[in-house]
Amino acid sequence: MPAGKHMTDEIDQQPAIFADLLAAQHEIAEVAGVIARRKPRFALLAARGSSDHAALYAKYLIEVLLELPVGLVSPSTTTLYGARPDLTDVLLISVSQSGGSPDLLRVTESGRERGALTAAITNNTSSPLAEAAELSLGIRAGQEQAVAATKTYSATLLTLYLLVDAIRGGDGTRARALPELATAALSERGAVDEAVQRYRFADRMVTTGRGYSLATAQEAALKLAETSYLSARAYSGADLLHGPVAAVDEETAVLALNSNGRGGESIREVLDVVHARGADICAIGSGAAHSAAAHRIPLPDCAEEVSPVLEVLPVQQLALGLALARGFDPDSPRGLNKVTKTT
Repeated sequence: MPAGKHMTDEIDQQPAIFADLLAAQHEIAEVAGVIARRKPRFALLAARGSSDHAALYAKYLIEVLLELPVGLVSPSTTTLYGARPDLTDVLLISVSQSGGSPDLLRVTESGRERGALTAAITNNTSSPLAEAAELSLGIRAGQEQAVAATKTYSATLLTLYLLVDAIRGGDGTRARALPELATAALSERGAVDEAVQRYRFADRMVTTGRGYSLATAQEAALKLAETSYLSARAYSGADLLHGPVAAVDEETAVLALNSNGRGGESIREVLDVVHARGADICAIGSGAAHSAAAHRIPLPDCAEEVSPVLEVLPVQQLALGLALARGFDPDSPRGLNKVTKTT
């Protein structure tokens, strides 16, 4: 089998998965209705790896669209230190593509015992995690063969968006065009192929974004590290200017997520500073044309709150292309597996 065959196929499956999720919105609405009726006063998100980046996206969604305070759980406070805070009237969402992470299972079980309304978002609806939570939703991505998460990550993003939107009484209107937009984004390979040739010999890369796009910046760094063994580090645009920018120079490649909206407008100011330091900037997103960048990968315009679902697609293609160009097989990254079992 050719190197990267599984990852290639799974990247290409994403538009159809988005359409399937949108068609199953009634199931998501039922879960959202339970949450809305319970009126949580606070939300907590528990996740590991790529799912943790999806949880960061959900954090922005819940804080902006529902105006609820949100925290990201540190599983070790439960698994190592045995902390048992009162979680009455708290919504605890556990995000795990496999549903097989022991520490997330313990966090979910413990949270439910302490009064939380627990919900599991997973690709395995018969997993221990899904069974442990009071509510569960499947991301409907099908089995993923490649070790690097692609379709399960984007499907998790869309599931989380549809859930939060339904909690606020929405019907997913702003996400309805995603299958068509994703097809268009994946078919425009020219700019991605050029980026592969441009960065195939890079030793280190910084990824950055603001607002909703910060989740994509985090995921981009992980994908580049695990498939191409690049030294990749993600920063929010604001954090990048407070110290790390001192390490940015002509030898630094910067991958910047820049979609239209408030986050994109803010990141452009950051890129002006980074550009002045001589960094080689690759801007990805619907607002890339307005960035100070040496290379741009444009995307179709969409509502800012769903832009991470599209932004990650060329990121995945870039990670795949760089891995192959550097002589690696992204389907089998050395030393990695699909289930995080840290306890």
